[in-house]
Amino acid sequence: MANITDKSHLQHATLAGGCFWCIEGAFSQIKGIHSAISGYMGGHSENPTYENICTGNSGHAEVVQLSFDPQKITYQEIIEIFFTLHNPTQLNRQGNDIGSQYRSAIFYHDESQQSTAEKTIREMSAAKIFEQNIVTQVCPAELFYSGEEYHQGYANKNPQNQYCQAVVSPKLAKFRQTFVDKLK
Repeated sequence: MANITDKSHLQHATLAGGCFWCIEGAFSQIKGIHSAISGYMGGHSENPTYENICTGNSGHAEVVQLSFDPQKITYQEIIEIFFTLHNPTQLNRQGNDIGSQYRSAIFYHDESQQSTAEKTIREMSAAKIFEQNIVTQVCPAELFYSGEEYHQGYANKNPQNQYCQAVVSPKLAKFRQTFVDKLK
């Protein structure tokens, strides 16, 4: 058994599913998730800022990078939860959030993660879980840029924010009801 300060057994998962506040807010509540950090991945500019990626010109997506304990939660479970947190059939958008920075993507860290993500998408497509085709990209993980400090834990720190009240809070409430057995 790994000692509490030994984090060598932790693995990473990096997911893009629209606004990172929703994805980060949900995964930070799950058993086995050591950390959920909002940031940017998948673009061509170095050291992107929120203002830079909001233009859609940097190529980066808003992502959440998870550190997780695979003995407490599997990568498959993470992917299954991810697909309940956003609409993977919307190309370069989530609801009113429009642009490539809001695309649906799974950035895999090894061949096993790639295989799991692709298999899950095939199975969900065959089962017609969604009415439209899944457009989630499955791409190799690239350099992760942590988002600005004010984005970390944003939904928890800013429940009065209109976007949080209208979009994030209802998603997180539904998430907590659906995954009550996985909550910390």
